[in-house]
Amino acid sequence: MSYRPIILLLVIVFLIGACSSGGLEPGGELTNVRLIMPFRPDVQFAPFYVAVDKGYYADVGIDVAIEHFPENEAVALVGAGEADFAVVSGEQVLLARAQELPVVYVMAWWHDYPVAVAVPEESSIHTPSDLVGKKIGIPGFFGASYIGFRALLSSEGIREDAVILESIGYNQIEAMLAEQQDAVVVYANNEPLQLKAQGLPVRLLRVADYVKLASNGIITNEQTINEDPDLIRKLVAATLRGIEETLGDMNAAFEISKGYVEGLEQGDSAVLKEVLAQSASFWVSDTPGASDPDAWLNMHKILLEMGMLEKPLEMQDAYSNKFLP
Repeated sequence: MSYRPIILLLVIVFLIGACSSGGLEPGGELTNVRLIMPFRPDVQFAPFYVAVDKGYYADVGIDVAIEHFPENEAVALVGAGEADFAVVSGEQVLLARAQELPVVYVMAWWHDYPVAVAVPEESSIHTPSDLVGKKIGIPGFFGASYIGFRALLSSEGIREDAVILESIGYNQIEAMLAEQQDAVVVYANNEPLQLKAQGLPVRLLRVADYVKLASNGIITNEQTINEDPDLIRKLVAATLRGIEETLGDMNAAFEISKGYVEGLEQGDSAVLKEVLAQSASFWVSDTPGASDPDAWLNMHKILLEMGMLEKPLEMQDAYSNKFLP
């Protein structure tokens, strides 16, 4: 895949943003920002590490402290005003707003939903309809994996009870290698590569090929939007610059990530570099950072169908594109 058009577009976007939102005045102090990322440091977060390491956040006058918490905790911290920003998946925003947490999604990072169903290459499963009656392993009945899987079934009008869905924790690789499941729910940029490296190539039924859903991006809260919208513009512009830099030189981004991800130096570099490359393919868009209204409407519909939302939400309050450069 060629990233040149998106890189050129992002360069233009960042330059415009830098001019409009301003940077650090000579002798000025950096604004401290608390940014919550999911779970633990990972090479998939390379754009943020690059933006910190290259000084892109400092260039616009902010000092970003990256911390790691589970998504539900990250949303709660931002909603309560205890953290400024977090990276979460789209469904977390809607679920939080249903609980009256005033979080708002202000920058799309992943423009396609990364959840997929993996099956061995020789499997007879080729479409979602082929999953009927099959035993499928999933990390649990929660989070993006479960919601993405339900969306995949819904796209073909399949009820959940038409499949044998088993909670197996984050053991998809082991379960597939041991032939304990007919299929497993995975992230398309991760487990399939590890399975291939262990001698089991797989085919994928990608959720994004069947339905558009709001994926990972940056959230803030309504207080920050009302009191310091320029801070949001600066963080978004610098993050987009980190994405652009990562897409332009993934080898360099991988090396920078070694300073943030414990064990990356000792890991299988070939596989981990491929994880980064596959992840990057989900970040590319003709409109970097922009939310797709249809993706949010589809996510809203799925959550209502699943009973995870008791009533419809005001969707125009859940996300915004006005902070893009």
